[in-house]
Order: sequence, then structure tokens, then C-alpha cells
Amino acid sequence: SASVAMILAISLYFMLFWGYEALRMLTSPTYGLDDAWRSQFVFAIGSYFHLAPLGLIKLAAFFATLKLAVAAICALHIADRCRSLISGTADSEILEAGLILVIVITIASVGPAVWSQNAELVRESAIQLSLAAFAAALCILERGYARKVTSPEQRPQTPAEAGRGAFGTTMTQTPPRVHA
Repeated sequence: SASVAMILAISLYFMLFWGYEALRMLTSPTYGLDDAWRSQFVFAIGSYFHLAPLGLIKLAAFFATLKLAVAAICALHIADRCRSLISGTADSEILEAGLILVIVITIASVGPAVWSQNAELVRESAIQLSLAAFAAALCILERGYARKVTSPEQRPQTPAEAGRGAFGTTMTQTPPRVHA
């Protein structure tokens, strides 16, 4: 359907762009701190926590690793969607966790961009934030629609239904006995 295509396209976007940016940061000797505009959020967070230069490099490496993790999560989701075309259904909960990471990182990086009045970085962050929010909403709608479509025979049994034996009765808990 169209929602699946949109989710796949957004997953592909984050896999490619965030994966490239994470690899660029991780292979840089300064972990991406040489790009003054894109690393402003690292400097802002570092100044808030009073980090030394080595602490800034570790923080930049941490954010690069988070971006690489998001790219890997999106790649796993794309592979899961391809698998679901052959058999079964895709599990979008992993992608939702990755999208939450995207939202957190984007919100952390948009603050210094607004503070420095850099419209290009604010626009880039707003696009990434809106794409992540849109994909998360589509995943939630898709999961809700899948629950509606499943028939009562396919839904999991409640503990009371599982407790019914061959006689069709439910197991009830007996009240506690009081001894006088």
C-alpha cells in the first residue's frame, strides 16, 4: 500500500543519509568536529556539561555512533519489509525505536542551529524531524489497521480463554479460607 511505500522511502532516506554522515564522522580524525556548523550541538552540549576537548571528541563519537545505529535499524527494517513480501508481516517496532532516536538527535541539534540563526541547518533539521514523525505516525496507523483486520480466530487467547479445559468452563480462584 501507499503507507508501506512511504515508510520504506523514509527508512531508505535515513539509512543512506544518516549512514553516510555517521561514516564520515567516524572516519574523520576529529569525529566530525571539523565541520563547524554541523557540530554546533556537540559544542553546545559540551559547554553545558563543561567537557574538556577529549570529552567533546567522545561526545561527537557517541552521536556519530547513534546515527550509525539509526542507519542500521533502518536497513534492518528495509530487509524485514522485503522478507514480509515473501511471507509474513513486518515488525515496525524496531523502526519506531530508531525514529525516536532520530527525533531526539534532531531536537538536540536544532537548538544551537536556531541560536546561531543558521536557516539551512534549521530547515534540514525540520525536514528530518517531520519525516521521522510522519513515518512514526504511519507505523502506528499501520499497526492499528492490522489489529482491526485480524479475525477473532487469529488473535491471541486471554488467560481466561486459555484456562478453559475440555469442559468449556473457566478456572476461578477460590476465596481464601478463614479459620476461626
